[in-house]
Amino acid sequence: MTRSFVEANGFARADVTLANWRTAPYNVWSFQNAREIVPSAEIACARVEAEDAVSNADFLSTRIKTGIDGADTVEDFLRYAHTDGFVVLRNGKVVAEYYAPHSHANAQHMVFSISKSLTAVLSGILEAQGLIDPDKPVSHYLPAAVGSAYGDASYRDVLDMRISLDFEESYLDPYSEFARYRRSMLWNPPMEGAPVENLPGFLMTLKKAERPHGGPFSYLSPNSDLLGHIIETVTGARYADLLSDLLWKPMGAKNHGSITVDAIGSPRTAGGISVTARDLARVGDLLRNEGAIGGRQIVPAAWVADMQQNGDKEAWQQGRNVDLPNGRYRSQWYQSGDADGAFAAIGIHGQWLWVDPSTQTVLVKMSSQPDPLGDEERQDNFAFFRTVCGMSF
Repeated sequence: MTRSFVEANGFARADVTLANWRTAPYNVWSFQNAREIVPSAEIACARVEAEDAVSNADFLSTRIKTGIDGADTVEDFLRYAHTDGFVVLRNGKVVAEYYAPHSHANAQHMVFSISKSLTAVLSGILEAQGLIDPDKPVSHYLPAAVGSAYGDASYRDVLDMRISLDFEESYLDPYSEFARYRRSMLWNPPMEGAPVENLPGFLMTLKKAERPHGGPFSYLSPNSDLLGHIIETVTGARYADLLSDLLWKPMGAKNHGSITVDAIGSPRTAGGISVTARDLARVGDLLRNEGAIGGRQIVPAAWVADMQQNGDKEAWQQGRNVDLPNGRYRSQWYQSGDADGAFAAIGIHGQWLWVDPSTQTVLVKMSSQPDPLGDEERQDNFAFFRTVCGMSF
């Protein structure tokens, strides 16, 4: 941590601990340095290439309607929304960027639940290889799941968040099952008197709620960690290596990524990935191009089409967690359901990957919002994204 950073934020590296790393002001640093807080595995690119940010002062000074006092321009809104990095791709080219003073184009940033969407992309690649069949039960891949909440669930139910699970995502309650979950992944410090668990072991203790699987959309992060456990089990390979070999390197990522792991090396595939804003935008552009780049098919086109076109609308309406009234949820990705065909990956504390096929635009917003969810609810992010997608560059 540089002297200027300490002066600007009022704390030193030694002040950031496992107990406070996701809270303000410490998250401004830790969201870009999670691998110094939690054990992590590297998601290697083929060759690191330092990238220079694109300067577009006209874009940042563009006046927009935000409904927020004192936020009259694009840059005003980005600063108000605790933005660390913002990238605009148009037709595969970076046309505008913004980085906060404490960030830069080559900084890894934790993307939280966008990790779920990246995990599903990897799952789709393995599906095309014949290693995963979404219609098979979870117990086919994990015999240990029998007796748990997942014992009679299908892999597809897990992918689409239609699992019946007796669990609540209580982000701020230190005594909840969610806090126990975070201790198992090494995101929270140990609690005196509490058992020491690993992530896969924790998942197998979860119980089913009093309704069948395949019902309403129910957003619960353990489902996405289960996907990572299945992926490692069926392949016999480390998740980080698989994502590197099957997506990161073939896609042409310019920087390494990382993923947090538990005490036995199990990956936090629901929320532990850190990557640069540019590389995340490349993922969005790859999917915008039906999973191909440079004439090479990286992600199966059929999987991309299914992700964009399917998903149960009624299930979404019964349990939706973000303001997409026409939306759907398919394979860990959000579909807007609107005429522009926009789809998204979303993470807490203000992480966004927005893809608008109608304008050939990909947006990435990485943030260090103090509240996991509250700041999102107060900002009309969707209107902002659509405003940017409608701009000329």
